[in-house]
Amino acid sequence: MGNRLSKIATRTGDNGTTGLGDGSRTDKDSLRVHAMGDVDELNSHIGVLMCEDLPSALREELMSIQHDLFDMGGELCIPGYTLITAVQVARLDALLEKYNADLPPLKDFILPGGARAAAIAHVCRTVCRRAERAIVSLGRTDIVNDAPRQYMNRLSDLLFVLSRVLNRYAGGNDVLWEKERKRDA
Repeated sequence: MGNRLSKIATRTGDNGTTGLGDGSRTDKDSLRVHAMGDVDELNSHIGVLMCEDLPSALREELMSIQHDLFDMGGELCIPGYTLITAVQVARLDALLEKYNADLPPLKDFILPGGARAAAIAHVCRTVCRRAERAIVSLGRTDIVNDAPRQYMNRLSDLLFVLSRVLNRYAGGNDVLWEKERKRDA
């Protein structure tokens, strides 16, 4: 891909279409564009998470994930192209193992919350799940490689685990769902 950012406002999308990386055009509300947009939104939310106080190793790992997500956007933008592979999925598996190792087992459901960074990680997790659903939907109508879907599935799990890690990093714990709490009638 060459440098194509010399002109941002091209007005070529004024008719409701957008250009893909292979030069073709598609509707801005197509499944492909929804998937690309959800991945882009996730990347932006991870950028917000990175504004928080984080362990330096985690900051570097999240930066790597941001690069992967940008690559995924590129893969989705160029039908038939591959940028995300089993290597990136395996890297997420290793991070899941690393960060889950020191966490206590869950006995109850947890609520999104606690420390601000943990809450933002939960927002990232939910946006990641939406992006995963968009990729699955796209795969029902067009050819999509397996690795992007697998990557998003692992990443949402990792973001859940990281929310727990970040609550502990901030000196807190998980916010537990209280099954037996008193409900207003």
